Amino acid sequence: MNGPFPPDLQALDEAFAANERDARALVAGLTEAQGTWRSAPGSWSVAECLDHLAVGNRVYVAALEPAAARARRDGRVRRKPALPGLVGGWVVKSFEPPVTRKLRAPRKIVPRSSPPLADAGAAFFASHAQVVEFLRRYADLDLAGVRFPNPFIHALRFSLATGLHLLAAHERRHLWQAWNVRRAAVTPSEAP
Repeated sequence: MNGPFPPDLQALDEAFAANERDARALVAGLTEAQGTWRSAPGSWSVAECLDHLAVGNRVYVAALEPAAARARRDGRVRRKPALPGLVGGWVVKSFEPPVTRKLRAPRKIVPRSSPPLADAGAAFFASHAQVVEFLRRYADLDLAGVRFPNPFIHALRFSLATGLHLLAAHERRHLWQAWNVRRAAVTPSEAP
């Protein structure tokens, strides 16, 4: 898109920038032991939260890409703000922190067991950059009107706008989770 973003896309771009700042602050000064510490068996470490986001971002962008490429080929240009619809908005809201209902991660995006913190962080930042690049590359398309099949529930189709908002909320959800783990990991009474 040439020129400045419209307000709806600017807000989405700023949400992704805020997530990146939050993730950088999260890992800053964190030791490997703190980054891979789990509060309980079966819970996730900071590194596992980041690894989950990295895999989730890659899977989701791979699902968004074909629909966006088709829309580009078909000349489906922006017609209205890139906002989720009623159902999509409800789904996005359900991912926002603070988390009141835990969800089981789909098998495709379960994090690796005990990935190194530096590796998980690098994977997250690379996948996050893919999401931001997707937004910027396809900002001129009808993001609210073009649909793609959800990579986890194939019968469910969302707009590209819903997919982007869902990615931002998913990042916020697991960054919130990772901050809670970090706080527990660096508290002397609870640290390993």
